[in-house]
Amino acid sequence: MPHLRLGTRGSPLALWQANMVADALRTAHGWSADAVEIVVIRTTGDKVQDRALAEIGGKALWTKELDRALLAGEIDLAVHSMKDVETIRPAEIVIAANPPRADVRDKLVGADSFAALRATPRIGTSSPRRAAQVRRARPDADVVLFRGNVDTRLRKLALGEVDATLLAAAGLDRLGRGDVGAHLSIDTMLPAPAQGAVGIEARADDSATRALLVAIDHAPTSACVRAERAFLAALTADCHSPVAALAVMEDGAILLRAEILSEDGAISEASEARFASGDDLAPRALAEAMLDRAPPALRALFAR
Repeated sequence: MPHLRLGTRGSPLALWQANMVADALRTAHGWSADAVEIVVIRTTGDKVQDRALAEIGGKALWTKELDRALLAGEIDLAVHSMKDVETIRPAEIVIAANPPRADVRDKLVGADSFAALRATPRIGTSSPRRAAQVRRARPDADVVLFRGNVDTRLRKLALGEVDATLLAAAGLDRLGRGDVGAHLSIDTMLPAPAQGAVGIEARADDSATRALLVAIDHAPTSACVRAERAFLAALTADCHSPVAALAVMEDGAILLRAEILSEDGAISEASEARFASGDDLAPRALAEAMLDRAPPALRALFAR
């Protein structure tokens, strides 16, 4: 029986995800509890809470310390919320498995709908995508920076710092807070690429660990996440770029819906494509076609 060291951030949600992966591995392989050790690694993203991620290094703030530990052999695998993982990863690291995806939707917390909010509401988010979508739905909104884990943001909301905030339904469900907030349809707020998915990374040259992770990979989730990330990579978007994408399996094929927005939500370009699972060129073609159609002001947000 192996002894695997599983690296994770220390937030309640990250720990839930790490324990979920550890339990799945133990169950799939018939291991005892001590076969998987959870190793908590504090990331820069956890330490710096008063500035937008895009201003201080982007998504790498959630991953670089875990990457270092993985490449140094201090851990054998790392667990991430996939939407927080940079599109371009080190060649020495691979996304080895994605367990079944959870609810992809966003929730509005603080009101039953955008229409139910008062005039000129203060809405808290740190996501450029959510900020753009909020401004489109409520052009009168004052969108303010709102960072921290789920409990921190709910506490700030309860203290009246904002009228409402937006949280991923998957995170609330995983923390036993599924009763919090109102679901928003994907037609109102198409989610971030890979939202609701958990990713497990391993060293590219660690064939033994990668083979063990195959047992807990959910092929439809992996295929859809790969398509969404391929679309994102083709945009060469950064943390300032409002992007939404959702792939679903339908009759053996992938349907990818995508949207790019201006920062104020006033300009957007949306489209969709259906293609075979594993076709990594189709998401790129969709991204290129959307950029070609987009007005110059919108295209300028995406380096090509």
